[in-house]
Amino acid sequence: MTFHWLSLFAAILTSLGGQVLLKKGAIGDGNFLDQLLRPSTMIGLVAYGGAAFLYIIALRKIPMSVALPCTAASYVAVLLIGHFMFGEALSAQKLAAIGMICGGVLMLATA
Repeated sequence: MTFHWLSLFAAILTSLGGQVLLKKGAIGDGNFLDQLLRPSTMIGLVAYGGAAFLYIIALRKIPMSVALPCTAASYVAVLLIGHFMFGEALSAQKLAAIGMICGGVLMLATA
């Protein structure tokens, strides 16, 4: 079963990487087609496909009611990545929302 947990962890990391690459591809001038054809955007889309593949592997042994809440950890990481890499605001409201997400995941994990 450890392999499936590793697959879930890899899916979360791959999805995060894809998210960062898509954001990087969205920055700058040009039309939507230019954005889609940027290497970072294309690699980001491939990363999302890879993340889905890894998630499917994880779901073979991990219940969906456990696996999906684990992916909520990516919300915390994305908030921090957005702040430190892209200069996005880190407000008290966002921090409170992340706290609620973490609390909800903890409640689901212990239910």
